[in-house]
Amino acid sequence: MMEESGIETTPPSTPPPSTIGTSVPAATTAISTPVPPILPNPVIQAPLAGSGSSITFPEEPEDSRVHTMHVDGSAGGIWGFFKGVAGNPMVKSVLDKTKHSMETVITTLDPGMASYIRTGGEMDIVVTSVKEVKVAAVREAFQEVFGMAVVTGEDGQSNIAPQPVGYAAGLKGAQERIDSLRRSGMIHEKQPAVSVENFIAELLPDKWFDIGCVIIDDPTHGIRLETFTQATPVPLEYVQQAQNLTPQDYNLRWSGLSVTVGEVLERSLAHVCRTDWHVAFTGMSRRQMIYSAAKALAGMYKQRLPPRIL
Repeated sequence: MMEESGIETTPPSTPPPSTIGTSVPAATTAISTPVPPILPNPVIQAPLAGSGSSITFPEEPEDSRVHTMHVDGSAGGIWGFFKGVAGNPMVKSVLDKTKHSMETVITTLDPGMASYIRTGGEMDIVVTSVKEVKVAAVREAFQEVFGMAVVTGEDGQSNIAPQPVGYAAGLKGAQERIDSLRRSGMIHEKQPAVSVENFIAELLPDKWFDIGCVIIDDPTHGIRLETFTQATPVPLEYVQQAQNLTPQDYNLRWSGLSVTVGEVLERSLAHVCRTDWHVAFTGMSRRQMIYSAAKALAGMYKQRLPPRIL
């Protein structure tokens, strides 16, 4: 240390040597602690740009499960996985609920898709009519009850009056439509068939009602069931007009009238259609009435079928 003009100066200290790129020796300790042996771990070395050092990354252990996934659907593949979980009752319940939820979304956005989604399965029903008001109502009812069903229509004929009068005439007309299709070979003799026949009946003095008879006939399982739609009031004056328009010598008068109540209403009232005048009198369409009765019929039919069919 030097003194000059009474001022004490200290020479600059020498900076410590740089440790960049070099290794620092570990500090020693007086206490020796046993260290478990470190197993060698294969590493992948990636050189650091601009430096002589390297960064090491531990290599991930190979997952043997990857080799069990095969696109071709062989054992252990992705399709094998789905087949495996589908057998689990809990997983199957979840999958069914998911499928039902998706169907609900689709049918809510487009109600017309319901019949396409639910068409299929082992339930095959023929309706003895090609009128959409009958076929669509029966299809919707059976698909609602059975989940999946194929429902088609064939034009069945009956040998009774166009406007049946009384329960017996309505029931006979519905059955004859099925019999005519079987006789002509349009459907197989064992084919389950549903038939709808509307008739009028005087349930109270001078109180007439229109009622639909809905039956199902399944010869294979020996099942024959009947049900009826709700009764729609028909004003007496329109029934009397249909009676007056029917000749006294009409050969089918034993079963009913030659002119239907719907025809009379169409002639007498504006904006009323002969095929669906019910909505003008009650606010409920004929299709809705047939659907309600057909759903009850499908429910009774399902209870009578053997378990293996369901």
